[in-house]
Amino acid sequence: MGDFENKEREEVFSKKVRAGKRTYFFDVKATRSNDYYVTITESKKRFEDGQFIKHKIFLYKEDFEKFAEGLTEVVEYIKSNQEVVEKRYEQSQEDSAYENSGEFVAKDNFSF
Repeated sequence: MGDFENKEREEVFSKKVRAGKRTYFFDVKATRSNDYYVTITESKKRFEDGQFIKHKIFLYKEDFEKFAEGLTEVVEYIKSNQEVVEKRYEQSQEDSAYENSGEFVAKDNFSF
């Protein structure tokens, strides 16, 4: 019971971004000492067996500025060297798989 309470307490905010065959989750979590950090999770359906594969990175607040600078720099490089076309995505079955995995997901419905 204690683990469940700690798990619930550490979730602060969640943002889901659907992008084609991938879904990204930006989750704000708190340590036991109430220090916030971000987890970024990529969820993608594996073609071979239909299983959802998740990759997660942890981003701590002392790294926010350098991370944002690096991300901005590489995105600007690509935009200035190749055309970037925004795609319109439909909601996929992948969204329900993440929601049913036991992890917290904000219940917002977004239309892209």
